[in-house]
Amino acid sequence: MSKFDDKKQLKCSFCGKSQDQVRRLIAGPGVYICDECIELCSEIIAEEFEEDTELDLTDIPKPRQIKEYLDQYVIGQDRAKIALAVAVYNHY
Repeated sequence: MSKFDDKKQLKCSFCGKSQDQVRRLIAGPGVYICDECIELCSEIIAEEFEEDTELDLTDIPKPRQIKEYLDQYVIGQDRAKIALAVAVYNHY
């Protein structure tokens, strides 16, 4: 191969495989990613989503407790703190 051919050879920016070594090479702004790296990244993300973080919903503070906590950090804005406390409580 000549130097000219090496410059035109596209490679995955993650694993370094050339476009001849993979099934598909996706182009981004100045980078490329192969189908194998996309699959690996997809598996990593799927594993992270599978790890469900269980919330302990038995110990949710009451709106009054939430407002008292907000009172420690926010001066005034009582109506907003009450609305926020109720909204947070109802969310869970």
